[in-house]
Amino acid sequence: MSIEIKFKDRDPLIFEKPITAREALEKIDFPKRENVVACRVNHVQRPLSWEIVMDSFVEFITTDSIEGIEVYIRTLSFLLTSAATRLKGIRLHLTQSMSYSYFYESPDGEITEDLCRELELEMRRMVAECEPIVREIFPKDVARAMMRAQKYEDKEQLLRFTGSDPVILYNCCGVYDFFGGALADCAAITPTFELRSYGGGIFLSGPTFADPTKTMAFVESPRLFRLIDSHTGWLKNLDISTMAGIHQQVTEGRARDMIMVCEALHTKLLSNTAARIEARPEVRLLCLAGPSSSGKTTSSRRLRVQLLSSGIKSATLELDNYFVDRERTPLDRDGKPDFEALEALDLELVNEQIAALLAGEEVDVPKFDFIAGKRTKGYKMRLSPDEILVIEGIHGLNERLTESIPADKKYKIFICPLTGTNIDFHNRIGTTDTRLLRRLVRDAQTRGHSAEATLMQWPSVVRGSHRHIFPYQEYADTLFNTSLAYEVPVLKGYVTPLLKTVKEESPVYGEATRLLSLLEYVPVIPSDDVPNLSVLREFIGGSCFE
Repeated sequence: MSIEIKFKDRDPLIFEKPITAREALEKIDFPKRENVVACRVNHVQRPLSWEIVMDSFVEFITTDSIEGIEVYIRTLSFLLTSAATRLKGIRLHLTQSMSYSYFYESPDGEITEDLCRELELEMRRMVAECEPIVREIFPKDVARAMMRAQKYEDKEQLLRFTGSDPVILYNCCGVYDFFGGALADCAAITPTFELRSYGGGIFLSGPTFADPTKTMAFVESPRLFRLIDSHTGWLKNLDISTMAGIHQQVTEGRARDMIMVCEALHTKLLSNTAARIEARPEVRLLCLAGPSSSGKTTSSRRLRVQLLSSGIKSATLELDNYFVDRERTPLDRDGKPDFEALEALDLELVNEQIAALLAGEEVDVPKFDFIAGKRTKGYKMRLSPDEILVIEGIHGLNERLTESIPADKKYKIFICPLTGTNIDFHNRIGTTDTRLLRRLVRDAQTRGHSAEATLMQWPSVVRGSHRHIFPYQEYADTLFNTSLAYEVPVLKGYVTPLLKTVKEESPVYGEATRLLSLLEYVPVIPSDDVPNLSVLREFIGGSCFE
């Protein structure tokens, strides 16, 4: 029986027996073949070693895409943890990401400069000798025993709570691990990386999007590192650093307590921020910014409440209401609307109305209808002499929005889910994925978007945030981490049915499948106990600020 393999933009091939995706790649004239790291078979992400046994549609994943870089970094992460386990018998815990690099620390002691170099040399040996990375399948009890033997207790506990049986593991040099997506099938595919000793741990950097032969430049941000490290320590103290800990909370009936503690932390952080603003009476304008689905609107309104408790009156101007009509939205490199671009806002009107409000004048604030894609009539607004103005939106820190306002009269806050609970100590739930899950739910509930439409638009959103938003975080007076340890378990109940509506023939079916695979490790927490002032309510509904 013959097998037909179809490709995008090229003629299909016919084979008389099963063939791997790698062998199929060698049979076609594929540009930048050296940049291929994995593939999608019938829209599902697979390693190149995947055997094709039926008529299939095959797409190759390259390093010039977000998906390709994720596969690349995931593979490098496995090479690093495999080297540490084999050479030194030490565990590495992935605790945060900064400057597009992963930070690892070890519960077994400080990682010295010498140890860092030793691990890097071993990784380069693995690349040079083309060490294979093999996908294998084991019964769950066997997989748990293997994780326990490697001292990966968090993974063993996670498998105890999840229902997957059998379990897919990857094997590199005799070390086994599991991941939320495909890996490269050979270490030689990932030669571009750098290890950097930092703060008793290691930063792992991979290649750039533009050139896979060049390592991503590492930009040190001590303030951001300290903030994320502090939150990581907070999660560790509560035993909720990984999903195994969250599962434990749920099974012991302590989910409600966990929710209250997480919300109490947000209240504490917002109270501290309000105190810093109170200490600067000359401030007239608060600028809040962050990427899409950061929780800017709720954070802005909760901050206003905290300020009012100190007698400081404020009013919020939401930049989301200043989008230009959809037909005037600038396009990204793929010819799709780029809602993250600064030019997607009516800059002239924003500047005009901010200046007018601070001068005590009354303005007509528009209301943007996201379903119709047009600005509509909103409401009238005027500041009293003792009020400060709060603006929030993805571009809130961009000086072009407030260039006429003196710096000493502005207080800038960058808002983002900077770090949260990981799947396990080798698999993060990236902040990008957290924001995507939030947005999937919100778009379905308030903007009439299907999961497919949101997933199709998301790569442009991510590119835009890295281009237009994250570069400004260093200019903020305060960084506010909006992540909640319990939020992905709550979002799971909302987003799972949405992701399952994506059809197999959709170009984003593979991405929907990846997210569903990630959520398999996550428990479900009902939303009943989520308070109505929570950032999470901005996305699931029921916010007291709506």
